[in-house]
Parts: sequence; C-alpha cells; structure tokens
Amino acid sequence: MRRYKGYLIDLDGTLYIGKKRLYEAEQFINTLLKKDIPFLCVTNNSTRSPNRIALFLKEKFNIIIDESFIYTSGLASIDYLKKQTIERIMVIGEDDLKQQIVEAGFILDNCSPQMVIQGLDRACYYNQIKEACFAIQQGATYVLTNSDEQYPTEKGFIPGAGAIAKIIIATTKITPLLIGKPSSIIMNGAVNKIGLAKQDLLMIGDNYNTDILAGINNGIDTLLTLTGVTQRKDLARVDIQPTYIVNHLGEWTI
Repeated sequence: MRRYKGYLIDLDGTLYIGKKRLYEAEQFINTLLKKDIPFLCVTNNSTRSPNRIALFLKEKFNIIIDESFIYTSGLASIDYLKKQTIERIMVIGEDDLKQQIVEAGFILDNCSPQMVIQGLDRACYYNQIKEACFAIQQGATYVLTNSDEQYPTEKGFIPGAGAIAKIIIATTKITPLLIGKPSSIIMNGAVNKIGLAKQDLLMIGDNYNTDILAGINNGIDTLLTLTGVTQRKDLARVDIQPTYIVNHLGEWTI
C-alpha cells in the first residue's frame, strides 16, 4: 500500500448515501484535515453548487470543508464553456447549474441555443427533453455533465443524468461530449486545481464506471469503496481491477 500526497474523492456513495451518514468516511475526511493532506471532492453531481454542497456536508454529515475543496461536473462544464466561442445555452438541469452558467456570463436560451448542456434534473418533463432533441438535431452541440445512470439514495437508486441522456441519444443519434467522470475533462481540471502530479494522487469512489475508470483512464491509482454502486461481484466483469478495494474508508490507512 503506497502513501499518497493527495486524494481525489467522490461524494455520493463514497462519503454518504443520500441522507445516510457513513461514519468511517467522515472520520477519513477529518483525518485528512488534521494531517493537512491535500484532497478535492470530485463529484459528477451538478444539482448543487460547491457552496451548497459544503453547507450540505456540514449540516448533514459534520464534514466541515469550504467550497474550495469541491469540484463538480457543473464547474468543469463551465471551465469547458469558457474555452468555446458560444453564448446561448439550453440547460436541462437544476437551478444551481443554471445559476452558475448565467453567473459565468452565458445566456440561457431555449429557442435558438448553440449548445445543450444536460445534467441531472429531478423535475425534468417530456417537453424539455423534446425541445432539447430538436435543438440538437438542428445543430446545437450536445454536452453531458455526467453519464451516471444511477443516483444513490438511502432508499435505493433513482435515475441519474445518464438515464435521461439515453432518451436524447436514442432520439437524436448524437453522442454527447462528456464532461464528468470518467472523462479527462473533469479529471484534468481536478488535477490542475489540487496542484499535484497524477502519480502522487489516489482517486477514491464507489462507482467503477465513473470513479474508478476516471482514475484508470487518466493514469491515477484508484481505491474502490464498496459502500455504493459497485460491489465485489461486479468486478468479475471488468478488464482492469481497481488498485485497491475496501469495504469502507475506515479500512484505508492514511
């Protein structure tokens, strides 16, 4: 077991499940803070801004960090947008994502958008998906914040952004540009933000198809925690195993 200089850590399913506390994960974060070890929470969830995530972590799980410790697929999407020559965007996503896009200087436009950005929207309805499909077929670039098909809650899984995307992809026959894990877009942004070399980092998460592949595809060692989506039996079907596997983060020695 190597010692790492820094950690990239998933949120949902890794540090908590819905509103359920994972006490070993809370202790893990507190240990990182006490030892002043750099870490960044890298989440595919675009429904909350970093500030609201920090407040949520504090109020629900006694994890006290500020927004500088959080990098979302929403932030990564905005970093990507700033490199493009567009201004009009249709958003299928929740209010925080829309607000962040507006604050970054872009215009929300459902009539003639140059780009459709789609994330998780738990209030999404058929007409929104229909209009997004029309816009994409008429030439708007299709960007997906994350491809998670399942979203863990304390009661079970609910459809994620990837589940909504399957409808749009089936209708338009267009493959979206993926921003979130396992894409290199969010991972390069996270590595730049934490300021450490990839070989000095460990990517921690509960979902093989997003968190673990994000590490594998981007040259970063991985730690799978069996507290969320992927279970040990699922690993029989994958080509490359995680670098490490734990039942929960209490089993990992910092």
